[in-house]
Amino acid sequence: MTEPTLAADPGDDAAPESDAVIVRLGAGRFAADLTGVAEVGRLPALTRVPGVPVWLAGVANWRGRLLPVLDLRPLLGADADPPGPRARLVVLTDDGVSAGIIVDAVDGTDALGAVEEFPAAIADRGTDLLAGQVPYDDGPIAVLDIRAVLRLRDELPRTRRTA
Repeated sequence: MTEPTLAADPGDDAAPESDAVIVRLGAGRFAADLTGVAEVGRLPALTRVPGVPVWLAGVANWRGRLLPVLDLRPLLGADADPPGPRARLVVLTDDGVSAGIIVDAVDGTDALGAVEEFPAAIADRGTDLLAGQVPYDDGPIAVLDIRAVLRLRDELPRTRRTA
């Protein structure tokens, strides 16, 4: 794997940097700030849940807890092919709330420069899950908004069956 090269001037000290995990969802590259990443590992066995949106891949037993596992690819316009051998689970966490996301591959970690806004022409439902983008010489990397991803749980049905 080759390391991405920042398009910004390396002598520009004005751009704040944060470390991030760089992942692939379909053909796109995305970054998740390391402060919101609890763990990266192999995909666990998933239990499908009937009657939930397509982006909820299922639930998994993660360290003795029930972990919702999300597939963001349909929301971000990426092909949702079955996970391949390079697929991984990235566990996101914020303020005591955790969820896993399925990624097609993990490209490693990198220090990200300043996050820029997306051009207005590409704003759609999926961009609600993104904090912006960071320009690189070989194309931009979209930055996941971890809090927005974790808020997806608010869109799940809340009905419970009673006996």
